[in-house]
Amino acid sequence: MIQVNKPGFYSSVQDLGRFGYRDKGVPISGVMDSISAKFANKLLGNDENDAVLEITMTGPELVFSRATVIAISGAIISPKINGAEIYNDEVYEIQPGDILSFGELKTGFRCYLAVQGGFNTETILGSKSWYISLTTYSHLLQGKKIEVDESSKQDIKDDLPGMNHNFDSKKLEVYKGPEFHLLTEEQEQQVLNGIFNIAKENSRMAYQLKQQLYPHNYSILTSATTPGTVQFTPAGKLIILMKDAQTTGGYPRVLQLTDNAIALLAQKRTGEEVIFSLKE
Repeated sequence: MIQVNKPGFYSSVQDLGRFGYRDKGVPISGVMDSISAKFANKLLGNDENDAVLEITMTGPELVFSRATVIAISGAIISPKINGAEIYNDEVYEIQPGDILSFGELKTGFRCYLAVQGGFNTETILGSKSWYISLTTYSHLLQGKKIEVDESSKQDIKDDLPGMNHNFDSKKLEVYKGPEFHLLTEEQEQQVLNGIFNIAKENSRMAYQLKQQLYPHNYSILTSATTPGTVQFTPAGKLIILMKDAQTTGGYPRVLQLTDNAIALLAQKRTGEEVIFSLKE
């Protein structure tokens, strides 16, 4: 059992997502940076789909009532156990009464706390990922208690080579989207040669970019979208859909981010620069 003393800015329980229900309008959800989340689970010998705590920008303060083992990967938010500094991508034993807290955000934007066996929260439509219209909670609240699956004791993998989290990279790998052909030559050059900044409108649903392309008057039938779909609005704005985004949309889908690019974008903050790198 874990007691939430302070919830942090936006912390939520997530696994790899909720699949097979997009035709019913249910978003995939799941961890924004699957690379970091999978590595945290791997360190503990967990299944890669075991639920983790996704921590955004400002970390929570958590009190553990039972002994367990933890690992943190992703953004560096100055984690501490009982006030003593600990490090990302390493394994730590936790004793009853231990307090995990966080401090200054140094690199990235989201980190992932894994506990041995995973978090034992409610499973809805095959996933433990929190999404408010489906699950009781969307994020941690002060005073909440979270169960840990104590039935699973896996082999610790603390001898794994460390992760190379290159969150400073600006390059987002993309494929051409279904409506890429609608771009004029000038718009295509703007997309593929431009430098874009993350707008303040960024969340688990979508990241908007500050710069605008030349406007357009294209229209398409409402069509399927997935995390990583880049929509092109009539005003010339680019909107990159993320894990909690809707399953359909009516804007042209000009690009599609790779899974690695989604994970990198999830670690970007307002104002940071990105560029698109087209994969053939």
